[in-house]
Amino acid sequence: MTWLTRRFFAPAAAAGAASAAALIPSAQAQTQDARAALAASSVIEEIKRRGTLRIGMSTFVPWAFRNRAGTLVGYEIDVGTRLAQDMGVRPEFIPTAWDGIIPALLAGRFDFIIGGMTITPARNLTANFSTSYSAGGVDLAASRRLADGMTTLEAWNRPNVTIAGRRGTSAIAAAQRLFPRATIRQFDDDAQSILEVVNGRAHGMVGSMPRPRFAVADNPDTLFNPFTTPLARQADAMAVRKGDPDALNFLDNWIMNRQLDGWLEERQAFWFRDRDWRTEQAPG
Repeated sequence: MTWLTRRFFAPAAAAGAASAAALIPSAQAQTQDARAALAASSVIEEIKRRGTLRIGMSTFVPWAFRNRAGTLVGYEIDVGTRLAQDMGVRPEFIPTAWDGIIPALLAGRFDFIIGGMTITPARNLTANFSTSYSAGGVDLAASRRLADGMTTLEAWNRPNVTIAGRRGTSAIAAAQRLFPRATIRQFDDDAQSILEVVNGRAHGMVGSMPRPRFAVADNPDTLFNPFTTPLARQADAMAVRKGDPDALNFLDNWIMNRQLDGWLEERQAFWFRDRDWRTEQAPG
């Protein structure tokens, strides 16, 4: 490099380096501003300001149902109530038709879905999910009169077989996948599906465990469980709107803490294994 090059280009290089250095704090400030704006826009902050946690759910026994006094009870009601309590806010449960519950979440009708929702790829395309706080499977309750001896998957995958289930559920998706040749009839709730089998209009009903086994326990003369293992396994989680990492972080850590202290396990045992709560269940 000649003295002329050094004379004209060295100062320019130094000025460029100084300008680049000056840009670093500006870029850092912009990043911090973006993070602050993202945190401020989280539904967590909105819940704290409002003082109410709005929870989307759908009624189905024993996850959420009304007792004899008309009060909502069930596993998901316990979960939502405890979550709100730990946040220092009041819970507000918003019953919603199951097949429209994700669109209602996206429309802002409530903050989270806490309703025994199974994580599936299709659902995950439109909503984000927390870590799982409940794991189970899909089971089947069968008619003793129509399905006697039908204890293999092949026996149920025939055109003359009718299977009932709740509309929009992972249980229906499992039945459609496992029994593509069977007739699948969908209803608005599990009770209707069970009634179809009890009345001899369907060979069986699919549902999330333990609902089909409870149906058999309630109707031992007309129903039985043809399989000893679940038709499919599934993991349930809380659903949130996309683009809210703070909400997911809070929910994941809340679930971890309630798993570590045994609270979730205790509630699952009460609602899914024991049936002491049946005295609270309203008739019908």
